[in-house]
Amino acid sequence: MNIHHLELFYYVARHGGVSAAARRIPYGIQQPAISAQVIQLEDDLGISLFHRRPFQLTPAGEELFRFIEPFFGGVGEMGRKLRGGTQVRLRIGAPETLQRDYLPRLLQTMRARQPGLTFTLFSGRLSQIEARLLAQEIDLGIAPLEGKRPEGIRQRELIRLSMALLAPKASRLRSADELWKRDRLREPLIALPPDEPVCRLFQRELQKRKVEWYPGLELSSQELVARYVAEDFGFGLVLLPPGAPAPAGTRVVALPDFPKVPYGALWMGSLSPLQESVLEELQAIAATLPVGK
Repeated sequence: MNIHHLELFYYVARHGGVSAAARRIPYGIQQPAISAQVIQLEDDLGISLFHRRPFQLTPAGEELFRFIEPFFGGVGEMGRKLRGGTQVRLRIGAPETLQRDYLPRLLQTMRARQPGLTFTLFSGRLSQIEARLLAQEIDLGIAPLEGKRPEGIRQRELIRLSMALLAPKASRLRSADELWKRDRLREPLIALPPDEPVCRLFQRELQKRKVEWYPGLELSSQELVARYVAEDFGFGLVLLPPGAPAPAGTRVVALPDFPKVPYGALWMGSLSPLQESVLEELQAIAATLPVGK
């Protein structure tokens, strides 16, 4: 019997079906792949292990599950035992802005709770974070939650951030409404790549106002957007944490009628106690932030 097929059958039997197993297996695998490999296991054995609708283990399936459950059910505990009783490393993926503004406080708190805990941080956009989760290269992601997640990735919203424009400090612009009333916007728009959630939402709102304003300069991070605005290359589109000051050399022009962008945590499978603890702390940090206008 193929050991990987047995592992998949263990999750199917434990969680009561293929679709439920796909949501809880702690690595990226699609539902059709699980079905195909469990069917291969049944073909190799020449028996049916469970009824599909409604789900129920056959006598042979129950016997096989009892045999493999002690091993697969104890893998996590053995890992913790070999590490000295605790998970000592957590891999987190998040955009640079969140790593700078939020993660230092989180890491300090978690290290105080669990001395010896180490972290590996990966920087990336939403698509990159999802890819790392599916490849099991990170344990937790923090990213915008706009759009639909790939199968197997779960999420929990933590905070909503406001869109804003950054204007050069010398600019006379006082409100975004002044821009929307113009026949033509001559100031260049500086923004992240167009597939970023903030850019998609921003363009969607401009379309509602019948305004055409597309990026003349696309940059890889908000820090670079702010830098080029300060150098008077144009106006920048950014996400600002509640109460955050304007970057040096810029002024914030609020977008009060534009939707806020939800940010949250992403993970695969079931949360470990350590991941749950990290999420609780992230929620506590979000709760202490002032409410943005």
